[in-house]
Amino acid sequence: MSSPTQKPSVHIGSVIRNARVFNPKNWDGNSVANDNLLQSVARLFAILHERQIDYLPVGGVALLQYVEGRNTEDIALIVAVSDLSRLPEIRLASQDAKFARGRFEDLQIDFLLTRNSLFERVRRQYATTQPFRERDIVCATVEGLLLLKLYALPSLYRQANFARVGIYENDVATLVQAYHPDLEPLFAELSRHLSASDLASVRQIMVEIQQRIDRYTKRID
Repeated sequence: MSSPTQKPSVHIGSVIRNARVFNPKNWDGNSVANDNLLQSVARLFAILHERQIDYLPVGGVALLQYVEGRNTEDIALIVAVSDLSRLPEIRLASQDAKFARGRFEDLQIDFLLTRNSLFERVRRQYATTQPFRERDIVCATVEGLLLLKLYALPSLYRQANFARVGIYENDVATLVQAYHPDLEPLFAELSRHLSASDLASVRQIMVEIQQRIDRYTKRID
């Protein structure tokens, strides 16, 4: 896998604050709350480290280690269910077998739970330490992020959630175009977690994404 030029370290608090500030839905004049996000993010990761929670950032925060222009208003973490009980400061709003959502102060957090075998696999096998402004944090690799995005796409299509489909497919295309990962090992991994029909759908999605990348490349050559 080739690596583009290293970018300046990501400041998670600033990314989340800026995403909220520039989202018209949040233009209610609540600048104090937005500023407080910087401290909330720092406190969250301090607590995670102090309690030795085994977590892995994924989603927009992790993506910003690899590509530019991807912002996010929340944090997504892979964690074990047992670790949620060690974080009473996080007020859970919902939880099922695979996912949970909660709030830490003014910060929204989405949890991918390791009861899902792919999430656990990504946490254990597709992780690397990255320098964030807050501290060095172990987060998902390019391949780990691709696995999670591709795994989610068949379900998003069935839900007709085309807003998220567009975001996820763009994330996949951006990572593939920038890093040229070997996709066959990822398909082999996904075959352990998806039905045959869903895996066939993922392969077809990747064919279409690669065609888009090829058209883009020809235009700029």
